[in-house]
Amino acid sequence: MDKKMVKKQKIRHRIRKKVAGSAGKPRLSVFRSNSDIYVQLIDDIDGKTLAAASSRDKDITAQKGNKTDKSKLVGAAIARKATELGFKACTFDRGGNLYHGRVKAVADGAREGGLNF
Repeated sequence: MDKKMVKKQKIRHRIRKKVAGSAGKPRLSVFRSNSDIYVQLIDDIDGKTLAAASSRDKDITAQKGNKTDKSKLVGAAIARKATELGFKACTFDRGGNLYHGRVKAVADGAREGGLNF
């Protein structure tokens, strides 16, 4: 692995020491690739994914806009799925990325959708 990946992995491990999800308050995990963004609600105690959304979902792919706009739609989609499951709050895991740009757009979309973190 190159230096950049090692550095990001260390940041990711440092975050995961502090952030954990439970059945009552799951972890909202964000993975950002070059082209897409993926989010999951995770219960770390049982090791289960409760809900997931991504920019590759059909309803989001059909939308016009840049990657940041689609990231905000992904945040709204995961908030909608969380409220259907009965979750009002979660902990945010930025996955080693800076809280800026697309990651911030996901958080804003989830907050506007009704999630608290």
